[in-house]
Amino acid sequence: MTEFNGLPKDFFAFFNELHFNNQKPWFEANKGRYKASVVEPLSALISEIGARMPKLTKHIVCDPRPNGGSMFRIYRDTRFSKDKSPYKTNAGLHFRSTWGKDAHAPGFYMHFAPKEVFFGGGIWMPGPDALSHIRRAIAENTKEWTKTKAALSATQLFNGIEGEALSRPPKGFDAGDPHVDDLKRKSFYVMHASTEKAAQSPNLVQDAMSAFTAAKPLMTFLSKAVGTPF
Repeated sequence: MTEFNGLPKDFFAFFNELHFNNQKPWFEANKGRYKASVVEPLSALISEIGARMPKLTKHIVCDPRPNGGSMFRIYRDTRFSKDKSPYKTNAGLHFRSTWGKDAHAPGFYMHFAPKEVFFGGGIWMPGPDALSHIRRAIAENTKEWTKTKAALSATQLFNGIEGEALSRPPKGFDAGDPHVDDLKRKSFYVMHASTEKAAQSPNLVQDAMSAFTAAKPLMTFLSKAVGTPF
């Protein structure tokens, strides 16, 4: 296993150049560079996080394989998009629940792009049933949800719970609920904002694990609500 020594400087340079050259000929000419500066260091990062993850939870998968593992593909799905650019201009890692490969179960996420580095945990756009379970858990366990939010705030690593929200309370939920703003959400996650400089340090592994550990109260609440282990 290759030791993780931080993301190389060319990691962010590659994505910056890809932003202005988002075409197949350029990517094919730089494919070796992509593998060396992006894929290999990210695989090493995943492996080192995977070695530490069992101390936090045994129910999250950290798979360093470039294809089919924790690393998102660089290729965009352009079938239903007006933007036909073939490649993503960022790298993403998703550490999924052992419950399944569904990206919409509670998990941890890391995002890397020029001037845009963040990581944390939660659930993104869960299906109707899971979303209903989460909202019901919030409404029926007000004290537990309040305690969860307080624990997240106490870490000072996050800027509150985030996620796209409805303009009005969902059907069947009280507009006067003390957590009505959370009941409106369609996603529930917390993210820690970092920097390119921090990502280029071996300490990124510990920074990520600190954020994941700080997100544990939210992950525990969400996992319990949707019936997945954590």
